[in-house]
Amino acid sequence: MEGSNTSTINYNAEQFFGWADYLVFVGMLVISAIIGIYYACFGAKQNTTSEFLMAGRNMGTFPVAMSLIASFMSAITLLGTPAEVYQYGTMYWLIVLAFFLVMPATNYLYMPIFYELHVTSAYEYLELRFSKLVRCLGSATFTVQMTLYMAVVVYAPALALSQVTGIHVYVSVTAIFVVCVFYTVVGGMKAVMWTDTVQVIIMFISMAVVVFKGDIDKGGSAAVWAINQETDRVEFGDFDTSPAKRHSVWSLIIGGYFTWVTIYGVNQSQVQRYLTATTMKQARNAVWINLVGLVALISLCCYGGMVIFARYSECDLLTAGFIAKPDQLFPRFVMDTLGNVPGVPGLFVAGIFSGALSTVSSGLNSLAAICLEDFVRPFCGREMDDARATSISKFIALGFGALCFGLVFVAAQLGNVLEAALSIFGILGGPLLGVFTLGMFFPWANSIGAAAGLLSSLFLMLWIGVGTQVAKAQGFIKVPRKPVSFEGCPFNSTMANFTSSTTTEFPTIGFDTTTSMPLGNEMDKPLDLYNLSYMWYSACGCMTVIVVGLIVSAFTGPQNPRKLNPGLVCNTGNTIYWFLPKKAKEFLRFHVGDEYVPEIKPKSDIKLGEINVAFSSSNPDDLQTISNVRMQT
Repeated sequence: MEGSNTSTINYNAEQFFGWADYLVFVGMLVISAIIGIYYACFGAKQNTTSEFLMAGRNMGTFPVAMSLIASFMSAITLLGTPAEVYQYGTMYWLIVLAFFLVMPATNYLYMPIFYELHVTSAYEYLELRFSKLVRCLGSATFTVQMTLYMAVVVYAPALALSQVTGIHVYVSVTAIFVVCVFYTVVGGMKAVMWTDTVQVIIMFISMAVVVFKGDIDKGGSAAVWAINQETDRVEFGDFDTSPAKRHSVWSLIIGGYFTWVTIYGVNQSQVQRYLTATTMKQARNAVWINLVGLVALISLCCYGGMVIFARYSECDLLTAGFIAKPDQLFPRFVMDTLGNVPGVPGLFVAGIFSGALSTVSSGLNSLAAICLEDFVRPFCGREMDDARATSISKFIALGFGALCFGLVFVAAQLGNVLEAALSIFGILGGPLLGVFTLGMFFPWANSIGAAAGLLSSLFLMLWIGVGTQVAKAQGFIKVPRKPVSFEGCPFNSTMANFTSSTTTEFPTIGFDTTTSMPLGNEMDKPLDLYNLSYMWYSACGCMTVIVVGLIVSAFTGPQNPRKLNPGLVCNTGNTIYWFLPKKAKEFLRFHVGDEYVPEIKPKSDIKLGEINVAFSSSNPDDLQTISNVRMQT
């Protein structure tokens, strides 16, 4: 059955990228640039920080939802997820179950606090709740996290384009940054969000066309499923409780929750997006729509990995040396199945580039907001007029674009781009989630505890992350792949001769079920801590902040909840434990804000909603009404 299919595989697929493909690809870039020019020349013309950074806070539900999907459904997802399933099986697909926990938590625990505070930088919250030091630490951590992530995101599509066109990787990288920086700086947040909308549509169309064509070629989903089952790739029931297990039900659902709530709950890029919605109801609806799109795109990518394996089940391209990295699997598959259809390879590359452009533009805009609000205004000029602040924001975005371009050379040295990206969010995002969670859910935590917890967590996670990478480089940590075959390769006799002289090499790559270690001094064996699954990084970082923060707060004098601004703490009685009796819910309010006296501010300093209206006593007589002021604009 498979022989006829494998005989039609084209192993020189690069030759098919023609003029129609370039036309489709360039068309996508031109559309993105035109959107930026439109918002620079019409409407508010991006002359204020409110327009440039927050889109005037009047965006509708649909563009907000599409932008939320686009911001972190990048080329990492489109290339890395199919490669993950191809190599390690379908366990990763269970990550979608975590999304059904992440989105309600975002909508009802984290979003109301940010939305009612009317902030531009999410890290303004940390100063209001703790201190300026904690705010600066959080902002600096996010800046490092986002610049590293953007470099990884850009390298992935550049690799894809080089695979199918022969264009040098760094020429592609340059094209991405030039177009992306242009429409981000010129068009501001509105341009970013509307280009995100266009790019999400392109991503879905390109992925669907390629995956469905491959599915049809293999005889349908039943045939694809059967071929993957033959090599034990179809698995959803690994309940191994070991934290060293790379993917299990627990690491993907519980660890996945912490990984993704880091992104949707407290990440500046996402917070900034749903704060552009006109009302909180619209913002919440956007998150629900985003949930549907997110599950659909991840599922499409996972099934795409199964289709790719079904196509190459008798000739593993990686083992045979036709591709250098797993992330080149999908581009090669596209050229093999649809390379002879004019425009389709161009559509695929446009989809991959759309994922990169949307993530980088979101990152640049969020970094501009962070640096302006958390570093420039507080330290260099609170009285700065809005026009000057907007100009500075644009230069900041331009500067970060140049910095991320340089970091692409570092990203080129990484292996699995999906794991690399999620590891970055775990190592640096977990501590950030922890400090926000500490402030919002533990009213006794003080600023000293928050700073100590954040620094301790960053130190621990960087130690684990760096140590793990060193151990991998030295060969101590290897992740076993699912079985592969090369019997159907066009030169299988050559491969057979080669493997007969290297009998220990290919079994380790394709068939070993345990982690392999090189022979050597046992003293060189890395710490067991380095075997921790990357899916637990965010949870580990978050819990470290909370535990250390509460202990240090207890020793240095805990915060008095009664004197705390109730708009800064989540009312767990009304949100998490809404089903409990009235008295129990009142107890779980912990008397937050009962003795709070709001600071009297000059009229020009008053911001929207300095109290979270969701945080009210369950007793109507005790409702907090202070500080619920809307700035007249």
